[in-house]
Amino acid sequence: MKTSVNRRVLVTGADGFIGSHLAELLVQRGYQVRALVQYNSFNSWGWLDSSPLAKEMEVIAGDVRDPFLCDNICADIDVVFHLAALIAIPYSYQAPNSYVETNVNGTLNMCQAALKQGVKRFIQTSTSEIYGTARYVPIDEQHPSQPQSPYSASKIAADAMALSYFNAFQLPVTIARPFNTYGPRQSARAVIPSIIIQIAAGRERIELGDVSPTRDFNYVADTCAGFIALAEAGHQVVGETINIASNDEISVADTLALIKQLMRSPVEFITDEQRLRPASSEVFRLWGDNQKLRSLSDWQPQHSLAQGLQQTIDWFSQPQHLARYKADQYNV
Repeated sequence: MKTSVNRRVLVTGADGFIGSHLAELLVQRGYQVRALVQYNSFNSWGWLDSSPLAKEMEVIAGDVRDPFLCDNICADIDVVFHLAALIAIPYSYQAPNSYVETNVNGTLNMCQAALKQGVKRFIQTSTSEIYGTARYVPIDEQHPSQPQSPYSASKIAADAMALSYFNAFQLPVTIARPFNTYGPRQSARAVIPSIIIQIAAGRERIELGDVSPTRDFNYVADTCAGFIALAEAGHQVVGETINIASNDEISVADTLALIKQLMRSPVEFITDEQRLRPASSEVFRLWGDNQKLRSLSDWQPQHSLAQGLQQTIDWFSQPQHLARYKADQYNV
């Protein structure tokens, strides 16, 4: 089922980091894009405000917590890319109910709307956080789920809700499970932007949490290409959970060292206690197996970690971008 370029797609969470990149890439590939951004009184479209491609999208402000809104935005849509979610792990410790309302109930609303409107493919966005600390590596899709934070618990529930609509109602669901995506526009709460921003702001010592965990980092363009590959793949991906991963791992400490090298910085690292997760909540190892996605599509990562980091550094180092972040504050 290779898609035609005139298919209508919906991207929820299009105002966010990955969502804005995905919406732009879809436009560039000839899709008709409806973009859902979160309603706010400032009439802000998030990252789409600064996108030259936003004028080629149908942008709608709303909230996936509203089932009526979800029903309306799914009308006349072929493919739904459901990315709208609360994702900050530290904030999930403080406001867990909001994660259930948005991530679980929001997914329920979107699935019900997609079913009613006859959507042909529903791409549910998962996260590698649902795996918790690896019991074996590389982590394939059969790895057990481990709810080590309220955030990961809400995403486990959201994935289960989406798959229940496949099993019970034949909604053509595919679970896309990206590992640690990074790149331009990412929130400063994430480790790579946090390092880059502090160095670019001229800090002599940067504050981080535990630097021993490993992560499977994916440049945002590769993650977005993975989403589109799943939408364009045949029926064999329906009802399946599929990792989007680099099939590699690197510790946060080694990532810091690589960024320091690329930015030619002698910055020192100190531990910031408030950035440490509770001991049983920290995910100490992530390394994703991408064999399933590669076997079901022509996708493969196009950016090495060094290449992706350099492009990310170049973007964050531009004064107009750096000014949008608060280098002197910890972002929960």
